[in-house]
Amino acid sequence: MATLIAPEDFSAAEDALDIKKACLGLGTDEKVIISILGHRNSFQRKLIRQAYHEIYQEDLIKQLKSELSGHFEEAMCHWTLDPVDRDATLANKALHRTPPDCRVLIEIACIRSPEDLLTVKRAYCSLYNHSLEEDVASRTTGDIRKLLVGMVSCYRFDGEEIDEGVSVSEANILHDEIKEKAYNHEEMIRILSTRSKAQLNATFKRYRYIYGTSIRKGLMCDPTNEYLTALHTVIECIQDPKKHYVKVLRNATNTAQGIDKDALSHVILTRAEKDLKDIKELYLKKNKVSLDDVVARATFGDNKSFLLALLGNEEN
Repeated sequence: MATLIAPEDFSAAEDALDIKKACLGLGTDEKVIISILGHRNSFQRKLIRQAYHEIYQEDLIKQLKSELSGHFEEAMCHWTLDPVDRDATLANKALHRTPPDCRVLIEIACIRSPEDLLTVKRAYCSLYNHSLEEDVASRTTGDIRKLLVGMVSCYRFDGEEIDEGVSVSEANILHDEIKEKAYNHEEMIRILSTRSKAQLNATFKRYRYIYGTSIRKGLMCDPTNEYLTALHTVIECIQDPKKHYVKVLRNATNTAQGIDKDALSHVILTRAEKDLKDIKELYLKKNKVSLDDVVARATFGDNKSFLLALLGNEEN
């Protein structure tokens, strides 16, 4: 379930006018902007952006960029984008990190539906005049390149039908390659990048049944090995996306280098209209502390207020 609290009745024109007023004068009234955009769903935000352009002949996101700053500005602008444009923007940002952030790309490729991934790839072409596959291939190397290009290039079958014979044979293939440490073998990449999620989960279950251990334990991930970490992330995203996001959130707020604000806001922004309530409940169960409290302690100022609004909690 979603955490976003959005009104059923609203006026896009009135919201556009109120946002403009909040941007006029000597200082920006960030609280007004949060009170509006932090409580509008993607369809409502799209209408507000259209109304803003019609009334002022200005792009709302450009206005926000000029008025806001820091992590708050980036989070608010990403939130205001259409979800597919946001995913395309986040993918591009991930690719331009050093090294590229494989996790973000894997989430988009493995958690989004095949239709959603196709739409994100179209948006990426429109925004950057390159295909996502092209940029993944040019900005990654070696085994990571083979894995990620396979993941973003595929169009998986999205049904629930499975073939038990395939699950047995491919569980055996995966086991043999893991046993031989042939993690980069083309068969492993083929199976993980082309099979439907339902078929892969049947294969993972069969793997555990036959060999008495999970496939992820079989991989024995070395956190310093980028490729093995990416393989783990692929399997994790296909097996249980909510558990994956809980792990991302925990890691984002428990790092020796400080808070990973990008990872924290990434999960909240992309899941607030989908399943963030479920992720919050699982986070509390796993960590014995609420995500709201963690965010309240880990962030500050307008960014804190905005993220808490998306979490459905504005009391902290």
